[in-house]
Amino acid sequence: MFEPVAPYQSSLFRVKFATAAWERRASAALRRDVFCAEQGIFAGSDADALDAHAIPICALSTLGGDPDAVVGTVRIHETPDRPGEWWGSRLAVARGHRRVGALGAGLIRVAVSSAHARGCTRFLAHVQSGNAAMFHALHWDSLGETELHGRPHHLMRADLAFYPPMHDPEHGLVTLARNRPAMAA
Repeated sequence: MFEPVAPYQSSLFRVKFATAAWERRASAALRRDVFCAEQGIFAGSDADALDAHAIPICALSTLGGDPDAVVGTVRIHETPDRPGEWWGSRLAVARGHRRVGALGAGLIRVAVSSAHARGCTRFLAHVQSGNAAMFHALHWDSLGETELHGRPHHLMRADLAFYPPMHDPEHGLVTLARNRPAMAA
């Protein structure tokens, strides 16, 4: 008689530094969901010493234009003994939002561009091999393959020429679902 109604899914997302306490908590919870519960890479928690100085970035779904939930996250940090060298890690997108192609790309853009604005001269990440093609499409080069946490990874480097400095990552960018072009916020 009645057709089931699909749950609401936002088509507008804001990708920015996780500045509010709830954004940081939800980003940590999403990482646990993906890396501990779903992928089984870590037992109980994926938190490590980098979290003490890394900058968390979140992708927020919106409802009526207001932030609704953290649906993606990544963290960035500068290598303490190598000024200008930055790393990204723990990129995660909520299971129900992985087909929103713009989320991973938006998280990567804010990560690299905000580091670029802070003096980054080299941006690196260990990327699970299954995601390397997406990074290649976003102007990253593979520097070699390795195994981390029992899984194959690529050590990858971003081409900074494709990531202009973002000087206001606290506001970040707005992106649309289904690979529509991103808009500056």
